[in-house]
Amino acid sequence: MAITEKAKAYHEKMFPGYQSKFLETDPEFIERFDNFAFDEVISQDDLDDRTRFMAILATLLGCQGTDEFRAMLPAALNFDVTPMEIKEIVYQAVAYLGIGRVFPFLKITNEVLTEKGIKLPLEPQAATTMENRREAGTQAQVDIFGEHMRDFWKSGPEESRHINHWLADNCFGDYYTRGGLDYKQREMITFCFLAAQGGCEPQLTSHAAANMRIGNDKGFLIKVISQCLSYIGYPRSLNALRCVNEAAKG
Repeated sequence: MAITEKAKAYHEKMFPGYQSKFLETDPEFIERFDNFAFDEVISQDDLDDRTRFMAILATLLGCQGTDEFRAMLPAALNFDVTPMEIKEIVYQAVAYLGIGRVFPFLKITNEVLTEKGIKLPLEPQAATTMENRREAGTQAQVDIFGEHMRDFWKSGPEESRHINHWLADNCFGDYYTRGGLDYKQREMITFCFLAAQGGCEPQLTSHAAANMRIGNDKGFLIKVISQCLSYIGYPRSLNALRCVNEAAKG
C-alpha cells in the first residue's frame, strides 16, 4: 500500500496505536481515502487542528454520521478540543437539527467521555434565566446579525410570530448565550450544521453572512468547507460554497 507518511502520521495522532480492519478488507479504498482526507485535505490550508475538529464534529452531527462521530470524538480530544466544547457543540445542534436527530449523538458523547474517565455532568454553562432569556437572546442576535434584529422577536404574522419569539428566547437565549464557546465558534458550528444537513440554503446564506460580520471571513469559511468535504461529499460542499459566495456579495 502507498499511504503517505504524512497521512500515516496524522492518523496515528488521531488514533494512537489503532489499525483499521479496513486495511485488510478494503485496502485500495483506505489508501485513497487516507491520502486524501489526512494528507491532501489537511495540507490545503492553515486551519488549526482544534478548529478543524470542531467543524468536523458539527458536520457529522449535521449529516447524521453517528458511527464516524463516535470514532472522531477521541480524535478531537487528542487534538485538544475540550469536553466542554464538545458538549456545547452537541447542545447547540438541537436548535438546528432537532432533538430527534441529536439524541443519539448526546448518548454517544456521554458514553465516550465516560469511557475516557471524564466525570459528568460538566460545569454548568447556562448564562440566562427563564426570566431574561428572551432579552439576552435578542442581544445575541443583534450582536451577531445587526441592529435590525432588535425587534425581530415580535415581527411577522400573528399566527406564526411565536416562532420568531422562540428563535430569540430558545435558539439564541438558551444556547448562544452559554459559556464554553464564543460567538465566532458558535456561528462556525451553525454554518457546519446547516451545510451538512442540506436543504437549508437560505439559512446557510444568512449564517455565512453572520459569520463574516463577526470575523469569520470568506477565506475562513472556505477553509471550513474544504476540511469538511470528506465527511459530507461534494454536492453539499459546493452548495455551501455557493452560499458563501452569495453572502460575500452583500
